[in-house]
Amino acid sequence: MTRFVLITLGMVALLALSLVFGGVWAWAALFYITVFTFFTDKLAAMAAPERPDQEFPAGHGLSTFLALVHFPLLFGGALVLSSGTLGWAYGVPAFFALALFFGQVSNSNAHELIHRADRLGHRLGVAVYVSLLFGHHASAHPRVHHIHAATDRDPNSAKLGEGFYAFAIRAWWGSFREGHRAETAFRGRKSKGGGIHPYKIYGAGALVCLAVITLAGGGPALAVYVGLAVYAQLQLMLSDYVQHYGLRRKKREDGRYEPVGPQHSWNAPHGFSSGLMLNAPRHSDHHANPTRSYPNLTLDRAAMPILPHSLPVMAVLALLPPVWRNIMDKRAKKWA
Repeated sequence: MTRFVLITLGMVALLALSLVFGGVWAWAALFYITVFTFFTDKLAAMAAPERPDQEFPAGHGLSTFLALVHFPLLFGGALVLSSGTLGWAYGVPAFFALALFFGQVSNSNAHELIHRADRLGHRLGVAVYVSLLFGHHASAHPRVHHIHAATDRDPNSAKLGEGFYAFAIRAWWGSFREGHRAETAFRGRKSKGGGIHPYKIYGAGALVCLAVITLAGGGPALAVYVGLAVYAQLQLMLSDYVQHYGLRRKKREDGRYEPVGPQHSWNAPHGFSSGLMLNAPRHSDHHANPTRSYPNLTLDRAAMPILPHSLPVMAVLALLPPVWRNIMDKRAKKWA
């Protein structure tokens, strides 16, 4: 657990310092989550054990703290950045450092939390997604993605040859629509109707967040807030795109798909970025064991597709479709 604590809280500290003091701290935060992460991933000493020996509920305290600190960083960040006190020279790096944190750390942490069995943890995860104006993911991810991953029925599983930009448009709207459909069907099967539809909560929560930031900082704060949320959503879409690109489950003679296996998700073994993203790059084991706490996720290089670079690096390459396809299509075909 020490690795996760030091890596994630190091980023939190730099973001807090950049918002309070500005100056070089803003560049330090951006450097940490980009260049420093890239080169530290190259160090063999930072490699994480492929089969860790952690006991449940390892990591829950850190996960809860990261969810709670997300809100002052998001709302405080939008207010500070919109005030202009940092100036362009430090405001721009602070914006991108925050946005990358929300997209890579807050997203990975909220993903962890919505799979928790305890109600408080689950609600914290939903609240993080709602604050990023992406509340429907809390329904679409468990009720659609985990059931239909690596098939055409999952909007968030990219097809072989599909570019990221076309995927992002299809996945955002598709996950919203299919998540609503799955949530409505689930609640219809419950004998008492299940109470308020979650999509009403997601929508109302998003409106409250937008109203609060507007009242606190006016139009400029609202614009920065929406910009941070959109950038974070882009990071989430990139993660989904990379982690299932070109991998497909075979359809059996009875018309049903084979079960999700380790061969249906891309994984990355890099120690530092995995620590920063709470082992989100160990995606195959997560699909096999959705409720397994992130420190316990394992990696099997022989049975699982392995990305040629870390997940953040592959996300950048996905923004260049010709480069991405040249690197990934031949690898995906090997797992077909």
